[in-house]
Amino acid sequence: MKEEIRIFFTAMMFYTQLPCPKWVDHNPEHLNKSTRYFPLIGWIVGGLSFLAFWISNNLFGADIAVLLSIAVGVYLTGSFHEDGFADVFDGFGGGWTKAKILDIMKDSRLGTYGVVALIFMFGLKYLALHKLLSFETFPAYIILLFFISYHSLARLTAIQITFTSKYSREDESSKSKPIAKAYTYKEVLGAYVFGLVPLLTLAYFYWQVVFVLLPLLLLYLTSQRYFNKWLDGYTGDCLGAVEQFAEVITLLTFLVLWKFM
Repeated sequence: MKEEIRIFFTAMMFYTQLPCPKWVDHNPEHLNKSTRYFPLIGWIVGGLSFLAFWISNNLFGADIAVLLSIAVGVYLTGSFHEDGFADVFDGFGGGWTKAKILDIMKDSRLGTYGVVALIFMFGLKYLALHKLLSFETFPAYIILLFFISYHSLARLTAIQITFTSKYSREDESSKSKPIAKAYTYKEVLGAYVFGLVPLLTLAYFYWQVVFVLLPLLLLYLTSQRYFNKWLDGYTGDCLGAVEQFAEVITLLTFLVLWKFM
């Protein structure tokens, strides 16, 4: 149990800016195993984002509340996934070889492709979440499940790539390198359990939401094939990009499903 607690806090330290006990460090072994808790981090980020929405909605109204909930999610993760999303667009937009794409993604500067991609991504996320929550008056626990589900499913979609592809960089230049070395059935089982439980709980009330798994599966397969074609694998930035794509796709799919429910 102590080992699992240490692994969990390692995941929280690596994937968020939340405070962790001082005895938690960047142990490569624990960091590698922490992938099992990546979707569980989505529960935390989603839950705190919901809390920001709920408080702000009572104070300012839904328009501002949705924006603040997204901002809280970005703050909690330190723009970790958004940075990868922008780097991938810069890399693939400006590079035509594996080496060039990897060099551009490693560059800390933000390019035009990344800026434009972030604008559209945040716009879609805001509008989809705002419209979804305006369909009807949902009880607070349903809205909480919405927030937790779209965060946990996005992280599950991204982490699946590490189970079926190899790490692309040949050096240790990325801080995501340790999660790419190995995995066991515990990482796979943990990721799927924590990734799917919120959705299945929501499906108890609205069974149609399970259909969100279809576009997410398509995203996973398409991303894996694309990254393998150009990079012979994935990088940490690739995972961040898939996570952000998955958040938007989950919200848009929920929106479409709600029109027919």
